[in-house]
Amino acid sequence: MRILTLIILLAAGSCRACYGSDGQSVGCERKEIEPNSVDAVLQRLKRTSEQLLSYQGRVEYLFSQPVLESQTLRKGTMYYAKTGNKSKLRINFETLKQDDEKEQKYAEQFIFDGIWLTHLDYQIKSAERRQLAEPNEPVDAFELAGRSLPIVGFAKVEELEKNFEITFVDPNTDSREPSQPAQQTAGELVHLHLKLRPDLAHKSDYTSIDFWVDKKLNLPAKVVALSTEEDVYEITLLKPMVNKEIDPKVFEFQIPKGFGEPRVIPLQKESSEN
Repeated sequence: MRILTLIILLAAGSCRACYGSDGQSVGCERKEIEPNSVDAVLQRLKRTSEQLLSYQGRVEYLFSQPVLESQTLRKGTMYYAKTGNKSKLRINFETLKQDDEKEQKYAEQFIFDGIWLTHLDYQIKSAERRQLAEPNEPVDAFELAGRSLPIVGFAKVEELEKNFEITFVDPNTDSREPSQPAQQTAGELVHLHLKLRPDLAHKSDYTSIDFWVDKKLNLPAKVVALSTEEDVYEITLLKPMVNKEIDPKVFEFQIPKGFGEPRVIPLQKESSEN
């Protein structure tokens, strides 16, 4: 599977300095933020993501290539847990459906521990360990995941407005509105359209992202990203359970028998040259 580079983002609004951590006004002279405005949606998302201790649910990952009239759908389970400044994320893909073919069993796993990404591909029996952060400077596992898979909205919220022009999408008037996740209706989701700022075009693989936030949970429900090559990456999150205890053994793993020696890729240092 193609390794993606996607900024994990969703940020507080431009008037966030006028509100305390509980969302109450602390003296700003500007008008109160409208409940369904972009700023309000981002504030709620940021607050919830900062308080997130665990998350688990079903995940569907659809990769489409309209030019080739081809698409691949992977389904699986996602787990996340955070303790202090340490966090772990695991995605177990379990089935694969290609174009009109029958869905089949399929095993591929991604484990993020704040420093390393471990990728296990059971089809070709290969393992890869890629270092993404310094050992003494762990990064939130959701942020690391965003460097490899199109998962957005759980971390690195504060960078959003720097990178995207954001608009609120009315589902009653916009023709871009896709089908909703099976257990949700249009009224339970908020749709934001994110268009990459022109001056950042050379830094991203994506031109735009459509993003749906669950109104009850104030967490991501669906992401659709359009690449510069006109490919479409779609992540749908289903049956979420938030801040429920997760067995630590979920994040344990071993290189299966029959796999070759894991490929180990150390952290790539950023060049000091301009």
